[in-house]
Amino acid sequence: MDTNRLEAFSDGVFAIAITLLVLEIKVPPPSTALGAELLHLWPSYLAYAVSFLAIGAIWINHHAMFKHIVRVDGMLLLLNVLHLMLIAFVPFPTAVLAEAFHRGTDEPVAAAFYGGILTVIGIFVNVMWRYAAHEYRPIDTRLTAKKVRKIRRLFLVGPIVYAIATVVALVLPWLAVLLFILLNLFYLWPRWGHRSTASHIGDPSTSRDRSEGD
Repeated sequence: MDTNRLEAFSDGVFAIAITLLVLEIKVPPPSTALGAELLHLWPSYLAYAVSFLAIGAIWINHHAMFKHIVRVDGMLLLLNVLHLMLIAFVPFPTAVLAEAFHRGTDEPVAAAFYGGILTVIGIFVNVMWRYAAHEYRPIDTRLTAKKVRKIRRLFLVGPIVYAIATVVALVLPWLAVLLFILLNLFYLWPRWGHRSTASHIGDPSTSRDRSEGD
């Protein structure tokens, strides 16, 4: 089948998950000094921003991936559902991270838990792309082998850096949060997936690149 229903369902899950992030930010009680309490909520603002950027970056690259994947089968549908299950879960580790920084305790555990979830999400992204790209199962046949390898390398950056940040979090949670932010900005930067694959039509290098293998 084509990818339209998969993309529509995925967009809905991404939209809900990214919207739920704001629910972790609680309105200060009426009996408190509003200005001070709003400033005191800075860990929630930070966790919200980091997760919003993370989900946004994942959505952009999910969209870019399915510019090249032109049809889906049962296995790809299953992998995407498992991927979305983790996306929908992101608001929970976000709340855990914010609460730990609010209390000033257990920050390493909270940051490692957060990073671990993002690492697994990154692994699922790689599994989906590798499954799709293997022998050009459901991807656009006009996509060159060179491009396939480039996309695969870009996707590998995610789980590797998230895994490193997860380990770092156990010792330096603030550094781990910085790594999360930097990786999100890296993936938010427009690149390979945001141009039409039409540019590959009639590309004389296509047959040469394919002969090199995947």
